[in-house]
Amino acid sequence: MAKIVKTHARAVRTAYEKSRRVEPQPITGREKAAELLGHAFPAYVGRQERTAFELMRRSMAEDCSVFLTVSGAMTPAGLHQSCLIPLIQRGIVSALTTTGANLYHDAHRVIGHAIREVNPDAGDLALRLARIIRIYDLGFAEQALLDTDRLFSAIIRGPEFQRRMTTPEFHNLLGRAMSKLEQSLGVRQPSLLSTCHRFGVPIFVGAVQDGSIFLNVVKLKKLLGDDFKFELDINADIYAMAAIQHYCRHHFSKKLAIWILGGGVPKNYTLQGEPLLDQILNVPTAGFDIDLQFCVDPVDNGALSSCPAGEGHTWGKVSVEAVQSGSVYVHCDVTAVFPWLTHALLSDRQMRRKPRRLMDYLPEAIGYLDRDVEKRRPALLETINWSGRELKNGRHQVFVR
Repeated sequence: MAKIVKTHARAVRTAYEKSRRVEPQPITGREKAAELLGHAFPAYVGRQERTAFELMRRSMAEDCSVFLTVSGAMTPAGLHQSCLIPLIQRGIVSALTTTGANLYHDAHRVIGHAIREVNPDAGDLALRLARIIRIYDLGFAEQALLDTDRLFSAIIRGPEFQRRMTTPEFHNLLGRAMSKLEQSLGVRQPSLLSTCHRFGVPIFVGAVQDGSIFLNVVKLKKLLGDDFKFELDINADIYAMAAIQHYCRHHFSKKLAIWILGGGVPKNYTLQGEPLLDQILNVPTAGFDIDLQFCVDPVDNGALSSCPAGEGHTWGKVSVEAVQSGSVYVHCDVTAVFPWLTHALLSDRQMRRKPRRLMDYLPEAIGYLDRDVEKRRPALLETINWSGRELKNGRHQVFVR
């Protein structure tokens, strides 16, 4: 026993002696962002930031299909203008999952409404009297909501929307309409919708009914009745997410990365594609190869938003390699850190590639998964029946691929 303990201690010490020294260099003000991250961020949240940057670079070095998830009021804060759109334009982001609210509020600026900095302690009763909407320290006129409602109502009434579709199809059509509007208005900074349309980035929204774009769909259905035929196919939407991940696992570099800004529904809606494949459909998969997240939540409260990569691995969402050397949880406010890391990444001119254009591959990806599911049909049919007799007889039948 003593010999085993000594051997283990020796191995631990050897690994420790090979680990990176903490030796920051004096900051001169002349360093490039990547250089500063390399030596001046050795510990605590700073080290988490450095690790996230290293994993962002590794995502590109390994040519991963990058699935970006965005929750929280990020477009009112302008994070799409400063970070997300440049990353899409460089071909770095392959697919996006966000909230309907982020896509809705992005349109305010397109139609001429400003979002301004406000004092969060100025008094909400007074702001309401002045018809000013507040998102913590941001504000905009209530008229921005009313005008944006009219805009999306008018767009969604179009004939191309009068069918059943998934959220990527829906947002691609919205992006095409927004692109035409931006051109006609001479808008200099494009919206997230129009940018994703132009670069073939599919936009998934997992809780689409929880946002003002869909609230206008409710209005249109109530007013127009059977003449309004737009519908979202939730089954097809969830299947499409799994299909595009499965397709990327077997095409391009065959590696997947997930970059999580915040948490919430966008995070899990993207990650659950892996257990849908492996656990539900018995289609083998390995989980995401790289997992990096920026979130303010503590990791010990059982919440999904703060679930780290290791916990996700137990669900089959993240690979064992990601847990060991390809993941980080940066405990921070996204808006305080991500612009800085985006600047550091894009300072390297090599951080660009041809866009994946996964939106264009979506029909092919669905057909690709269809064929794999069909191969497993006999075994899958055994999993859709259940009887209490299994428990009464002391047996618990488990189906594995």
